[in-house]
Amino acid sequence: MRIIFMGSAALACASLDALLADDACEVVAVVTQPDRPKGRNRKLAACPVKAHLGDRAIPVLTPVNVSKSESVEELKKLAPDLVVVVAYGQILRESVLTLAPHGCINVHASLLPKYRGAAPIQWAIANGEKVTGVTTMFLDAGLDSGDMILQVEIPVGEEDTADIMCDKLAPVGAELMLQTVAQIRDGSVKGIPQDEKLATYVPKLTKADGRIDWTLSADEIYNRVRGFNPWPMAWCRAPDDKGRMTEDGKRSVVRIVKARVEDGKGESGEVIDVSDGPLIATGEKAVRLMEVQPEGKRIMSAADYVRGYGVGVGIKMG
Repeated sequence: MRIIFMGSAALACASLDALLADDACEVVAVVTQPDRPKGRNRKLAACPVKAHLGDRAIPVLTPVNVSKSESVEELKKLAPDLVVVVAYGQILRESVLTLAPHGCINVHASLLPKYRGAAPIQWAIANGEKVTGVTTMFLDAGLDSGDMILQVEIPVGEEDTADIMCDKLAPVGAELMLQTVAQIRDGSVKGIPQDEKLATYVPKLTKADGRIDWTLSADEIYNRVRGFNPWPMAWCRAPDDKGRMTEDGKRSVVRIVKARVEDGKGESGEVIDVSDGPLIATGEKAVRLMEVQPEGKRIMSAADYVRGYGVGVGIKMG
């Protein structure tokens, strides 16, 4: 079976490897995102899938918009039987969805119809879900609304971050994808319509989503710390490295890498203890910072942060 693989994020790498190792599948091209500026120096960098491919002799296409007519024509020349999509990052138009006889299938990292959209792993953790999973589905013109094929549930650990869950879900998704391709190949595949009444949608993450609202409960904040790690990271405004808290709101940003929930009372955002890193009051209970990254600095223990940044009891985190 001739397959075009579309994927960009790290989640997709395991599925690509599985297809390349399957003698019944021929990956005729990999379609991924173009190189983009990254890091403080803004140098061009490949996305995880392209970097993962390395020097393997597989045609790699990086269209800015895969649904443009010139891109579609290039894909048609490859005569694919099926298009497999995993964390690609572009919405596919009808011209792409119909270019292969068996259509397009997608590996989506949620238990559809819940958590349709661009960041299902992150939002599931941020919302405190105890179980998530992977669904394979036929792609249609809607947003993750096509018929489901196979689905597997995976528990979310109390300390799991988005990064950890991605590592857990990637091999599960790869195995489910292979099973789905095998069913398509032998003609046994059956699509299961999604229940629109149960559908939920999650948006693409922005840096603003990481801003901590200290009026939320400690559990809600803790879940966001986990769900938004490694990006955009939970963050707040705090004293700079000279202990200054300016009145104009221009405070240094501190990213919260690791935290825990503790008992404590105070005004939301107020530091109520610094014996083992800042303990910050929330709308319910308190959050103890354990590892942080001040703006432009390395990751450090919260205890070192207290000593180096003049964080004391009574200071308000913004």
